[in-house]
This record gives sequence, structure tokens and C-alpha cells, in this order.
Amino acid sequence: MTVEYPRIVRSYYGWRVLLVAALAMVGTLPGRTQGLGLITEPLLADLAIDRVTYATLNFWATIVGAAGALGMGHAIDRWGTRGVLTAVAGSLGIVVCAMSLTAGTTSLAVWLTLTRALGQSALSVVSLAIVGHWFVRRIDLAMAIYSIALSIGFMIAFPLVGAAVQSYGWRLAWAGIGVGLIVGLAPLAWIVVRRSPESVGLTPDGEGVAAKQPDEIELAGHSWRHAVLTPAFWVFAVGTALYGLIASGIGLFNESILAERGFGPEVYYQTLVITAMVALAGNFLGGWLARSVSLTLLLSVSLLILAVGVAVLPHVSTLWEVMVWAAAMGLGGGLVMVLFFSVWPRAFGRRDLGRIQGAAQSLTVLASAIGPLLLAWCVEWTGSYGAMFRVLAAAVGCVAIAGLVISLPVPPAAFPSVARSESPPLPSHPSLK
Repeated sequence: MTVEYPRIVRSYYGWRVLLVAALAMVGTLPGRTQGLGLITEPLLADLAIDRVTYATLNFWATIVGAAGALGMGHAIDRWGTRGVLTAVAGSLGIVVCAMSLTAGTTSLAVWLTLTRALGQSALSVVSLAIVGHWFVRRIDLAMAIYSIALSIGFMIAFPLVGAAVQSYGWRLAWAGIGVGLIVGLAPLAWIVVRRSPESVGLTPDGEGVAAKQPDEIELAGHSWRHAVLTPAFWVFAVGTALYGLIASGIGLFNESILAERGFGPEVYYQTLVITAMVALAGNFLGGWLARSVSLTLLLSVSLLILAVGVAVLPHVSTLWEVMVWAAAMGLGGGLVMVLFFSVWPRAFGRRDLGRIQGAAQSLTVLASAIGPLLLAWCVEWTGSYGAMFRVLAAAVGCVAIAGLVISLPVPPAAFPSVARSESPPLPSHPSLK
């Protein structure tokens, strides 16, 4: 028997908004450690900066830039995603263009900090919040499609930027990204994105037509203060932060890490492709499993895969071992990505979604600042990256175990909407463990 869905479901406007949100996340590339990793070696040679100095500079830039996540969450909740996304995308483009002209350590510190604040922090939070505001019951499917779209975007962007850096130098490549953000993403965000389904007369997930509501409509869900008091928030936030720490450390110094194991730059670029491709498969798998399998169990499995991948990295010695390691990191990272995107609206609702995601993103940003610095210190003190990878593998394993013993709070759909001055109770729901 064929089920006919209403036209509003098939042509739900939220899918168009979702694609712009995914494109916005790809636009964070110049503010992400993996993006900076594409220009690390030529930048260090151009500006005559040593590795530890650069890692320290990156650390403080990321720490200060983390404030962009917290402030952006409040801005989203108050002013909506359309204007905020347009302003952040345009501002990031201007900063990236300015960074391409930097001539010294001081100016690099300024532009790097602003790139982190606007890219890794602010633009990431806006992108995630957009999807969370447009999807509720279908959030797992939406986040899976979102993850797939941005994975494909990064798979295209990484080799293109890498090739541009190799052919034209890091400055022209960086300026090209900045111009693309200004004349491409910012106008597209203004044209397509709207604050919420209710603001254009729809209901979330495209399940019907609603009377158009003002932008200040009250949304159901937990307050961010209640959310950050739950064990589930911290296990998911810390688990994702550890992944960010590892990914940022490896991303910034990946070429050097593989050189320590006897591999050249060409292998580094191959691992980027392998990791991105397998991460895409992880997005598919995570989105499918998240509809029927406990999110906490999926988190534990994904973190265990990452722990194994990090633990074996100091021991890889052949090309096929490097590729298996890259695949493991891609699979674990792809699963973590879907979980990080989908858990917040599912567990805590849309009421304070921007601030909840902002708090989690800030922790991830902080961790990503520490990652490169830890690896730089380790290689300076011991002459190798190996010891730090073993410590990090153990830490990830501990959080994976914690994921097996916590439960998500009752989803907001289980209770009626409440006034903003109130907040629903937070009992555990056994079926969501």
C-alpha cells in the first residue's frame, strides 16, 4: 500500500534552509584547525614562525574566540538565524581576506583570533541552531542529511583549497575563500533562511500548516541552565570536545605526524580524502542508527572506535596501516558528528537551543585550542607525538564507558509548552538510555 504524504511534507521549506545551514558549516573551514592545517607549513615558512610559537598563538586565539559561541547562542535566541547568519558570514569573509595580507606575528594573532571567533565558534553555532529550529520529530533524519551534505562539501573544499595553496600560495587561496563568503554565502543566507517554521506559517518537520506566528514565539523545551546540570549534557559535550581536541591536534600537524612515521606530504592529502569519505559513510550509518538505537550507546561505540584509532597511530608503519587508521578516524568522527548535531534538540527542545548548543560548542572550541598545543609540547619534550596519543586514547575510552551508564532527559515533546519563566522537570527516560 502506497502512503501519500501531504504536499507540505514533500516540499517542506526546511530542507532548503538545511542545505544553506550545511553550506554555512563548510564555510567555517578557514576558522577550523583542519582548514588551517592546509596552510600551516607554507605559513610557518613565510612568516618564519616556529611550531611551538604557532601552537601557542593558535591556543590563545581559539580560547578568546570561544566567546563567539556563547554570545552567538544568545543572539540567535533573541534575533533569529537569518540576520545573524548573514552578518557572521560576511564578517568572516572580511577577516579571512585581511588574514591573507598579514605580514607578522602580531597581525596574524589578531586575524587568527577573529577567524576562530567568527568561523569555528559563531558560524558553527548558527548553522547547527538553524536545523534544530526547523526539525523536531525528524531531527535524526535532518541531521543525517545535514551531516552528509557538509561532509560532501568538505570533501570538495579540502582538495580544492589544498590544490590552490600548492599552485598559488596560501595567501591567494585564503583571499579566495574570503571573497566567496562575502559574495556567496552571506547573500544566500539572507535570501533563503528564515527564523523558524512558525515565522512563515508552517509547523516543524512540515507536518502541517500553521497560522503565521511572530518571530518572538515561545518554544517548548528545557532552559539552558537546567540542561547544563544534566549528566547527559556533559558526557556528550566532553566526548565531542575530546574528539575536537584530537582532530584539531592531528589536523594542524598531520603532515608532521605522518612524516615522523616516514610518510610524505602526498600521503597526508590521501588521508584527508579517506577520512572524509569514511566520515560520510559514518554520517549515513549514524543517521540511520540514531532512529532506533540509543544515542548514548552510539556515542560510546563511536568514542571507542576513536580511542583505538588514536592508540594505534604511533605504531603505523605501512601505507595500508595509515589508510586503515584514517578510515577509523573518519568512521568514529562521522558518528560523533551526527550525534553532536542531533542530541541537543532531541533531548532539550528548541526553547534555549542556541545557548545550549553554544555552551557545548564553547567546550569543543576550548578543547580544539588545547589539542595542537599538547602535541607541540609533547614533541618538543619527548621528540615524538606518541606519548600524548596514548594518554588521549585512555581519556576517550573513559568517556565512552561513561556513556553506557547515563540516560537522556525526557524529551520536551513529552510535556506541554511552558512559559519562559518556568522549566520542565528532568527525570530520566529509560527508553532513551
